[in-house]
Amino acid sequence: MRIVSDIAAWIFGATMLGLALFVTADVVCRKFIGMSFEGADELGGYALAVGAGLAFVVAMVNRAHMRVDVIYARLSVRFQAMLDLVALATLLGMALLLMLLGWQMLSDSLAYRSTAPTIWATPLAWPQSAWLGTLVMFALICAIALAQGIRMALQSDWHRLNNGFGTSPEKDELEAELADLQRRT
Repeated sequence: MRIVSDIAAWIFGATMLGLALFVTADVVCRKFIGMSFEGADELGGYALAVGAGLAFVVAMVNRAHMRVDVIYARLSVRFQAMLDLVALATLLGMALLLMLLGWQMLSDSLAYRSTAPTIWATPLAWPQSAWLGTLVMFALICAIALAQGIRMALQSDWHRLNNGFGTSPEKDELEAELADLQRRT
């Protein structure tokens, strides 16, 4: 999963960098040449939609989704692990819902042969397919994580489940920051 996350992060970064360069070139050309590339906003929307799906994958693998863990930290390891399973199941449910809605949107675009209401008239199925692909990847990552978590729970391996899918305690964050500081100096 870490490899998929790294690839998703690189694609996301390259997409956002490319979008930033395109928008910058468009603004500069409009200002100094009086010409626009047209469609920067269209490409921006597509890039953000696909980027959001990629960001979901990266956040899932890196345990970066937001959680309020004021009470969580005070619970037993076993109860924390059970809450982690509930969180994984809920996240998978949300991913499946997003995937279903994305599929419905794509199938409607295909059925009606919808195009973007812009000068490019891009067939909407193209960017929606890429967006749906990222949502499928997110759902698969969530399903794999939940399956691993259930397997650990069935083996009563609460510490491993908690370490793999729980919130990252302050000690882990401090150690990561110190290691990063040492690497930079």
